[in-house]
Amino acid sequence: MEKQNTIFLSALKENQDKLYRICSMYSERNEDAKDLFQEVLVQIWKSMNSFKGNSSIGTWMFRIALNVCMRFQSKYTKNQHRFIRLDSMTIYNLDSKASDEKENEKLILLRQCVKKLNEGDKAIVALYLEGIAYCDISDVLGLSENHVAVKIKRIKSKLFNCINGLL
Repeated sequence: MEKQNTIFLSALKENQDKLYRICSMYSERNEDAKDLFQEVLVQIWKSMNSFKGNSSIGTWMFRIALNVCMRFQSKYTKNQHRFIRLDSMTIYNLDSKASDEKENEKLILLRQCVKKLNEGDKAIVALYLEGIAYCDISDVLGLSENHVAVKIKRIKSKLFNCINGLL
């Protein structure tokens, strides 16, 4: 049990930022991303006994994170009509510099376009944006490395066209 704790904490320390960003791609609000991240950690912890070492622990964690996020997205989409969002309550940071605002605007546009992608493409781009190697993305998603490369090229084109359409 102690060894499992050590492995979990070490892997979490190394991958927590990436896991959180993946969760945020599947969430509309920061609070939802935090809840989703917590659920991902719970599922990883519960599954620690099933880790066989066939891939790196990070790759294994990303697979769990994507499965949890896709399940969340499916449930959220089904129940979305039941909730009213108070988007006008969003708090903005007014201390940003002009260049930071431009970068934030680009990031917001990218996130809007990523959220429009289908689930498979969203999973690929989430891992790609985290700097995960093609071979690891292929392990997580069960695709060939060549298929991942082709999909990323097509996704980049879709995102480029989407962002240009919004500008």
